[in-house]
Amino acid sequence: MHIVDGVLSIPVLAIGAVVSVVGTVYGLRQLDDNKIPQAAVLAACFFVASLVHIPVGPSSVHLIFNGLLGLLLGWSAFPVVAVGLVLQGVFLGFGGIIVLGVNLVNIALPAVLIHLLLSPHIHKYSGSVIGFMAGFGAVVLTSVLVALSLTFSGDVFWNSAALVLTSHLPVALLEGFICAYSFSLVKKVRPEIVYNMNKAAEPGSEG
Repeated sequence: MHIVDGVLSIPVLAIGAVVSVVGTVYGLRQLDDNKIPQAAVLAACFFVASLVHIPVGPSSVHLIFNGLLGLLLGWSAFPVVAVGLVLQGVFLGFGGIIVLGVNLVNIALPAVLIHLLLSPHIHKYSGSVIGFMAGFGAVVLTSVLVALSLTFSGDVFWNSAALVLTSHLPVALLEGFICAYSFSLVKKVRPEIVYNMNKAAEPGSEG
């Protein structure tokens, strides 16, 4: 999912930088003290999972767990992913620094969208169903954003964009099953984590 430096056009980089700053600032405001331990664990999961990757053109294929991040953190997924990307870029040379904003948007924005779409339904369906939809949907959305980032940077990247979309379908299925198991387990063992981080979805709440 990471795009390397020197590939994207300046307008795409600029839009990514602006959106990433806005999302990170808002996400930090939503990161209450009670969310910090879970945020730290999820940041570590994202960091480790995305290290095992296969290069695909100017991008790469790997697990990201942004669906699970979205379900449990909402907008706070932005600063959590930002920390992981900065550490990977600075210490391991994974991804890039100039393209950091775009990579952050491509991974964190789908997490937020998944949260907005699924959190109101976490009490209506089983943890496995919600988890699979989150894991699968987040990877699909991320691959679409990566493909769009490449496409808007020049016609030369059309083939790469198509390759990104097709190569991430198996990853989406795999993440769907992993997230289904993980979210179902969290909901059973530590239901307060799910409820505290999805207050808007609590029974009897408005919206």
